[in-house]
Amino acid sequence: MTVQPIPGFKSLETHHCITGSVLHIYTYHDYDISEDMLLGLGSGVGFIYWHMKGAPPFIGGRANIERPGVEGLEKTLGRRTGVVVESFRTSSARKAEKSLLKMLDANEPVMLQVDMGYLPYLDLPEDYHFGYHVIVAAGYNPENRQVLIADRDKDLHVISYETLEQARGSKFKPFPPQHAWWSYDFNDAHPPRTEDIILAIGDVSTGMLEPPLSNFGVKGIRKTARRALKWHETMDEDELRWTCFNIFIFIDAMGGTGGGIFRYMYSRFLKEAAVKLGDERLVGLGDTFWGIGDLWQGVAGIFNRAAARDVDPRKILPETTAPLLEIADREEQAWELLLSIV
Repeated sequence: MTVQPIPGFKSLETHHCITGSVLHIYTYHDYDISEDMLLGLGSGVGFIYWHMKGAPPFIGGRANIERPGVEGLEKTLGRRTGVVVESFRTSSARKAEKSLLKMLDANEPVMLQVDMGYLPYLDLPEDYHFGYHVIVAAGYNPENRQVLIADRDKDLHVISYETLEQARGSKFKPFPPQHAWWSYDFNDAHPPRTEDIILAIGDVSTGMLEPPLSNFGVKGIRKTARRALKWHETMDEDELRWTCFNIFIFIDAMGGTGGGIFRYMYSRFLKEAAVKLGDERLVGLGDTFWGIGDLWQGVAGIFNRAAARDVDPRKILPETTAPLLEIADREEQAWELLLSIV
């Protein structure tokens, strides 16, 4: 390999790009925690349906994404584990590169936000772009201008400075990366506390049941069931197929959700939380969310069929309505029970 990792850095196979990248950082600093606990403790599960003008509809199962007025999973996790986390953004590619190399020189792996469409090792279609992918830079070689990248797979990947700059500076909407990166200080780190786990469960449950907009939470799932039937009014068949494939990706494990739009990961978190809190009811709810994840996988399969070249997606999409409404009902019941427990 032309680029060597920082001494002591371990490459891990993970589920989700963000929690997986955080896991790389925590593991490097000898903080023992599961990726499922990172997702749950960071209040990271939710639902969003978003359809910006000029962009295809998007659905996602994440919550607590940093933006004005929202702390973000990374900082929430830091607060609940005693780790000081700072986020940075800049319009200057030169400043972003300088900061990256300075941190790597200090033997600090660096979490970076990128557009995954520019990462050659992912082998994505040429016109595919998604700017909220997070990776970890784990080493570099200034002589041949290459950086070593850890992603969700176990392998480490070598890319050029120029390619990384392109991925970090992408302008594609809805999530342009803006050269974002994070720093971590573990000097006062401590294990997760029971009260923080309880707060995390309450945050997610409230967000799903009482969202600020009808695009979020259980309301958002029901809105998706209605809106999917109207997508053909503003998209031609090829655009509709692409939208269906994209939505399949963001439900399925292939897209970095751990499967079932993060519900499988949350199921495991609840079972881990049951042990830490000494509450067996969370085990049963973990099983409930695993079953909900199975339903989401069924919906993903329908969207994937609708994306096929030999079918008319307009004839397949109505099949998503009933299962999406069933999911909304089952999630509403599960989140209400969780909220009553905590």
